[in-house]
Order: sequence, then C-alpha cells, then structure tokens
Amino acid sequence: MNVVVDDQPTAADDTERDSLWTAAGAWRGVLTAVGILALTRVAQLLFIAWLANAHPTEAGLRGRLLVWDAGWFLRVAVDGYPHSYAYDANHVVEGNGLAFFPVYPLLIRGFAALGSNPQNAALGVAWAASIGAAVALHLLGTTLYGKRAGWALVAIVCSAPVSVVLSMAYSEALFLALVAGMFVAAHRQVWWAAGLLGLAAALTRPTGAAAALGLAVAALLAARRDRSTGWQPLLAAAVALAGVPLFLAWVGLRVGDWDAWFRIQSAGWGSSFDFGSSTWRFLSDTLTTADGWVQVSVAIILLAALAAAGVALAGKPWLPLAVYGVVAMIMVYGQGGFYHSKPRLLLPVLLTLLPAAVAAARARPRVAVLSIVAWAAFGLWYGAYLITVWPYTL
Repeated sequence: MNVVVDDQPTAADDTERDSLWTAAGAWRGVLTAVGILALTRVAQLLFIAWLANAHPTEAGLRGRLLVWDAGWFLRVAVDGYPHSYAYDANHVVEGNGLAFFPVYPLLIRGFAALGSNPQNAALGVAWAASIGAAVALHLLGTTLYGKRAGWALVAIVCSAPVSVVLSMAYSEALFLALVAGMFVAAHRQVWWAAGLLGLAAALTRPTGAAAALGLAVAALLAARRDRSTGWQPLLAAAVALAGVPLFLAWVGLRVGDWDAWFRIQSAGWGSSFDFGSSTWRFLSDTLTTADGWVQVSVAIILLAALAAAGVALAGKPWLPLAVYGVVAMIMVYGQGGFYHSKPRLLLPVLLTLLPAAVAAARARPRVAVLSIVAWAAFGLWYGAYLITVWPYTL
C-alpha cells in the first residue's frame, strides 16, 4: 500500500496529478463508478423488498428508508431547531433536534422549497449525495492508488455492512461525499475547494472535526513542501477546523448552556465520550455471554475494523487520510451509545476499507470481482436485515 514516502508524491503519482480526470478514465471512468453505486443500491433495495415481504409492516419499502434518525432530520428541516432543552414527564432532559448538525436538514428544506414534500426531498438529497460520494471516492482512490483502486473503493464502501444508510434519509452519504471530495481537493492542492468542503463536512457530522484535522495535516505538509503556496492551505484548514466548534457554540448560545449539545447527546442517545470503556465492555460481554447473532456480528465488525486499520497504517497511507481515520475511529470507539450504530459510524472512515481496495486493485480482475461480489452479497443483505427484521435503530 506504500504510495507516499516522506510525504512526497512518487513519480507515478506526479503523472496522475497532472490530469486526475484522465487518470480516472474521464467520463467513462466516472460513469463506471456511478454504475457500480447504482448496482449496489438496486441490489440493496431488492434485499429490502424481499425481507420486507417476509416481515411486513405498515411502513412499506419507502417508510423503512425514513425511520429513526431520518425523523429527526425531517423535524429540523420542517420545524427548525428548538430554542431550549426538551424534557420528559419527570422533567428530565431528553434528546431533541439540536443534536443534529445543520447541512443535511438545510438541504432537505431547500429541495422541499422547490415543490417536493420533505420526505421525498430527504431521500433525494441522500441519493444525490450518494452519487457525489461515488464520484469522489473514485477520484480519491485513483489519485492515491490508481483507477482500478478507485473503482474498487466505490464498490467496497457502497456495499459494506450498513451501507444501507446511503439509501436512507441519513447524513452518511452527504458526509462521505464531502470528506472524499475534500481530500481529493487537498491532494491536488485546490485549497479553496478543500476548505469549503471541509467546513461543510464539519457542519454535517461531529466526525467532521476529524476530517478537518486531516485537512490541517495536508495543509501543513503542503506549506512545508512548498512555501510559495502562501496562506491558502492554512486558511483552508482554519475554515474547516472552525465548523464543529461554531455549531457547538451556536447550540450553547441558543439554549443558554455552553455544554448543551453534549447534554442533549448524552440524554437522548447515551453518546458521551468515556475513552472506550463502553465499547470494551460491549466487546467483553458479547464475546463471553452474547445471546444474539447481530450483537456478535457487530462485535466482529468492530474488531475486524481495528485489524484492517492496523493493516492500512502499516502500509503507510497518505498521512492526512491516516490522521482522519485514526481520529474518527477514536471518536467512534471512544464514545458510549448504541453499540449497533457503530458500524454505521465507521462507514465514512475509509481507513478500514483501504487495504481491501488496494488488494482488489492488485489482484487479477476475476479474483477481485468475485471477492467484491461475495463481500457485497453479505454487506447488502446485512444492511437490509437491520432495517426490516432487526427492531432497533441504526
């Protein structure tokens, strides 16, 4: 997986940087990436329809794509953010819309203003963002490892376990598109685009803070390598780094309590940072006394992701991407909350899926295709199962 040595691009990488569009296969290459995404989404919907038919509910196929967090995003999009804490009947703080970052709800509101109902707008934004994510992932994989790696990265990410959220009214597709696009822009030193995409990512999900740190590393490397870049990379990093603190401060000012966002997250979803003690306890309990296969599968996914990240880091990937991945994983593993949401939170991390993408790019085409198809068959079925049979939130 070695592509960068002492943070300097290799000669092959220099050639790719001259024309990323050409290296990625131009329109044919990009449309192939979008076609791979489309295949995964169609297969996912077929799995959902099949399992939903066996486990019917009043929600129907469309309703299953609008459950759980989708309802919170829609409330924020339609009604705006509340001005204070929400309380239950015993006057105990509970979760409310202020826990959800603003970019995705704002896009839903914007699309709904064009004449669509909010539910369709939410799905439309997510699906459009999935297309953007496929293109950005292909460009990122190409610029780092070559065109075949770009296609493999699209296929592996878009068919991973819990990639079902790319079809749901969730913010993962949007966040993935923004983060991948940010890293492409940073690698090609288009700093104004990297800064804006980094800021948008930071205002989409809390792990945008990790992406902003990755961009800061890219900016520092660029400034050290070429002083003629001036202030542009550092300004781009500063813009992205400001995103999460600005939203948290805005929530605190709106409620009148500076740690309001953290209190709402903890009250509604149990998501407080405990340095991994909850994750360790979950893994320990699951591997000794688990009584459900989903619980065991989540534990295996979490352990496999750690192992894959170790393999990726041993291969010395591009440092900004490695920093983003490590910090994002610390945020995921280090917080409490619903254990079955963690695979979803890991989906945009990318670091855990890099070894598979690089291996697929280097393998013989038939071996790569068969391996990815087997991965996709499980991953797409698994996600469909979680939103049709599994009764709990993702």
